[in-house]
Amino acid sequence: MTTLGGQVAGATTTSGATDASGPVEQSTARRGGAETDRAAAAEFLEMFHAENRRAGPVARRMASVMREIDSTGTYWHTPEELAFGARVAWRNNARCIGRLYWNSLQVRDLRGVSDAAGVAEHCFDHLRAANSGGKIRPMISVFAPEGPSLPAPRIWNEQLIRYAGYGQRNGRVLGDPRYHTFTSKLIRRGWRSPERRGAFDVLPLVVETVEEGPQMFDLPSDAVHEVPLEHPEFSWFAELGMRWHAVPVISNNRLEIGGVSYPAAPFNGWYMGTEIGARNLGDSNRYDLVPTVAERMGLDTSNEATLWRDRALVEINRAVLHSFQVNGVTISDHHTESSRFLTHLGKEERAGRRCPADWSWIVPPMSGSQTPVFHRYYDTEDLVPNFFGDDDATRRALEGSPPAFG
Repeated sequence: MTTLGGQVAGATTTSGATDASGPVEQSTARRGGAETDRAAAAEFLEMFHAENRRAGPVARRMASVMREIDSTGTYWHTPEELAFGARVAWRNNARCIGRLYWNSLQVRDLRGVSDAAGVAEHCFDHLRAANSGGKIRPMISVFAPEGPSLPAPRIWNEQLIRYAGYGQRNGRVLGDPRYHTFTSKLIRRGWRSPERRGAFDVLPLVVETVEEGPQMFDLPSDAVHEVPLEHPEFSWFAELGMRWHAVPVISNNRLEIGGVSYPAAPFNGWYMGTEIGARNLGDSNRYDLVPTVAERMGLDTSNEATLWRDRALVEINRAVLHSFQVNGVTISDHHTESSRFLTHLGKEERAGRRCPADWSWIVPPMSGSQTPVFHRYYDTEDLVPNFFGDDDATRRALEGSPPAFG
């Protein structure tokens, strides 16, 4: 473990969630320091008891929670309430296309963990458990909640696994340009990059607490599962040396349940292929692989009308899907996932529930009009429980500053 001041503070032990390319931008996430909203608590308890008949009448629990808020300024969810709230947060998230399996989310109740090293270790355990030999399990790890007097821990990284971006003398970036500034800040503050830098060097996990400040933890190799990318027809594709990590754990969004805020609640489903192929590898401000693949394919790039970008992008996405499949790692294509989303939407409508969706995120970044989710409108109202992001969390994930508890 290394402090962001650069001083070695000890050694990290290694005992025992969709690549959104950025957190959900919402301004409604509660910052902490205030008493829990009683109306939000009441609304959640009503929902929990309405959807969980075995929990019995809500009146007794409601009275208990209101007394607890009067006494402490907040309240403690039961394990059942926490699990339900986390699953409903996934169900309500308007930017996620893969919500059909919301009720299968595995919830790790880690609310007793609030120290930086403990959070980091459990995050590494999360990566190991969620990978499950390639059979990716939807999972969330919920750490200590925000309290009126004690802020909860923060995870700076957008995802538990992110790749470094190193500035080069020629002005280009080796690795992921999205994290160029973040990488530079961590190096200046004590992180030692590999002696031989590469395009897929895993950045350290940064966990901040009010008592300890920001701390850095290198990810153990057995927690980082990656898939080398090859193409089903182009043998030269493997020579490009591309790869991507198997488990997309979004880690700097805030989970809100019944007025209680959990700023550290890393969550994963599994990848949809276009998240990797069309965005992470294809975007011109990320790995920008399209021109390279087009050249290796021998495409005419002299004129945009030849659609060389489109042809190359399809082959990159084919390579991603093929590689995950031959390595036995769960992944879904955008056509299948779009159909699954409409199945989910139909189930929600039959249950009498609204299903919010952000069209710009639900429609895949490739061949959008060829998917069924393209040709309709959606309810856009945000519901709670939910996952939220904020400007400060985004800034820390991309710029490495300022600390949450400066």
